[in-house]
Amino acid sequence: MIQVFAFYLFATLCIFSGAVTILARNPVHSVLWLILAFFNAAGLMVLAGAEFIAMLLVIVYVGAVAVLFLFVVMMLDIDFAELRAGFIKNFPLGMALAVVLFVELFVGLVVRGSGAVALGKADGSAMQAAGASNIESIGALLYSRYLFLFEAAGIVLLVAMIGAIVLTHRQRTDTRGQNVSKQVARRPEDATVNLQPEVGKGVQI
Repeated sequence: MIQVFAFYLFATLCIFSGAVTILARNPVHSVLWLILAFFNAAGLMVLAGAEFIAMLLVIVYVGAVAVLFLFVVMMLDIDFAELRAGFIKNFPLGMALAVVLFVELFVGLVVRGSGAVALGKADGSAMQAAGASNIESIGALLYSRYLFLFEAAGIVLLVAMIGAIVLTHRQRTDTRGQNVSKQVARRPEDATVNLQPEVGKGVQI
């Protein structure tokens, strides 16, 4: 009984937070609701027995991707009026894409009832070891049978990270370098000016 209650709780919160993520007007609030959706999806994965996927959702998506989105949204000076104007301008294209996706989902549901696709027979080499959890079995499989593919994926991500750093790095030439000795040798009378403004005239800067 507790499993059924937890499933409906996680599923309801996941659907609700996903809908609010789309409908929220503030991008910061949208990212926060997205983080809540990820947490509830991780709870559903735990109920399904996929602890590894739940851990990926929490560590990768919540701990890295969503937090990165949150910092980017908070640090950038976003013009909300321009965003709304762009939304209205691209609304017909978005509706067309939504119709295409809905048709694809409908076709997939119709085809699903006609029978499964023959994908071959399992040879048992990737079967979960007796007494081992899902995470232990996935780790043993990644670092044995798929070791070279796993390392190749890591190299691809490393090259992408280096490329992003190189492309976004800019050498600033519009600012002068800091002269520490000049700042230390500066006298107080060179930095401040003692003025005696008359009453009602204020100070001219």
